[in-house]
Amino acid sequence: MHTESLLHRKKMIFMNEKGMLNEFTKGLLKENPTLVSLLGMCPTLAVTTMAANGIGMGIAATLVLVCSNAVISCLKKVIPDSVRLPCFIVIIAGFVTLTELIMKGFFPELYDRLGIYLPLITVNCIILGRAESFASKNDLLPSILDGLGMGAGFTAALFLTGSVREILGMGSWMGIDLHISSPMTVFVLPAGGFFALGCIIAAVNRLSGRSSEDKNGCEKCPCIDSCKERIQDI
Repeated sequence: MHTESLLHRKKMIFMNEKGMLNEFTKGLLKENPTLVSLLGMCPTLAVTTMAANGIGMGIAATLVLVCSNAVISCLKKVIPDSVRLPCFIVIIAGFVTLTELIMKGFFPELYDRLGIYLPLITVNCIILGRAESFASKNDLLPSILDGLGMGAGFTAALFLTGSVREILGMGSWMGIDLHISSPMTVFVLPAGGFFALGCIIAAVNRLSGRSSEDKNGCEKCPCIDSCKERIQDI
């Protein structure tokens, strides 16, 4: 009896650890906010003319995401449902301001390059979306891991896009001259950003085994039952 109880306890610990790991890893590829959910397109296309810019924006967004997720998770039972979204935005804006001050003080050149897109993290769909769909419904540790995973996935997408655009468009990478004789400057322009990001998304879909036959409609939506009830009421 004691042995069975011990095995059950170990099994529960293993399942809990596996679940925690999944909260982090899902944002890297399976639910990557940029390459799969297509969120945060504005900063992704605007600041990724250089790989360093992508890393800077990604780390800034990750810091805000983790901190806001943690605070919102702790306050989820305190915040009234009627003012939920305004409270989330105020919390996010506070951490964005803190991130701006840190970056302006320690990384002024990067701060200048990111420009207006740094304060616009406040209204980034990724951060507000995770606050609403995950942090406000889960405990502290899973919310932190979710923020770390989504932030890491966002940073990786920005870094990859920025690397492609910098190498092909400027003939350099992370400021290092690669001695490319004829760089294609179109990749530094918005049109090149769209093309590079589209190719990366296609490659990720290919590597992850997705196809056009995968269903992304109502069949896989967790809210399908509630939607049917609303349609019947109408």
